[in-house]
Amino acid sequence: MAVTSDIVATYRGPGKVVSGLLSQGRNEVRVLMFALMAGLLIFVALSPYQARAAHIDPEGPLSVRQYWSAFFWIFVMPLLLYVFAAMVWAVTRVSGQRVSGYAVRLTLVWSLLASSPLLLLMGLALGFIGPGLQAQIVGVIWLGVFFWFWLSGLLAAVRG
Repeated sequence: MAVTSDIVATYRGPGKVVSGLLSQGRNEVRVLMFALMAGLLIFVALSPYQARAAHIDPEGPLSVRQYWSAFFWIFVMPLLLYVFAAMVWAVTRVSGQRVSGYAVRLTLVWSLLASSPLLLLMGLALGFIGPGLQAQIVGVIWLGVFFWFWLSGLLAAVRG
């Protein structure tokens, strides 16, 4: 299935989609590509806010803001995701759960990628309205959806 179809299906049943991804076998390239796509989408989502901030404060030009934002979200964030996934895997091992490191990485990265449409909405709210209640509401909704996807995926991985 296409990634976009899987993203839409994740909103209907995240555990089922993650089970399907895990049943395709271990593929670290897929996890890395999901992480890079999520980083790219987050970079795009934050671009309207970066433009707004550059317009309000001309001390930080838009090109510099975009450069460092792209550097962080596309290059640094996947590394941080892998470190965080390793810590979560260690916690699952200590708690006695039998889940592979690959499953933890896949569920974490997939949750971020699948919830990215809400980040795009939050970026629009930040860009057009600015920081405020609307952006906070969308941020809280995104956080809830992200954790729903992640925990459902981890439960599906534990069930095997």
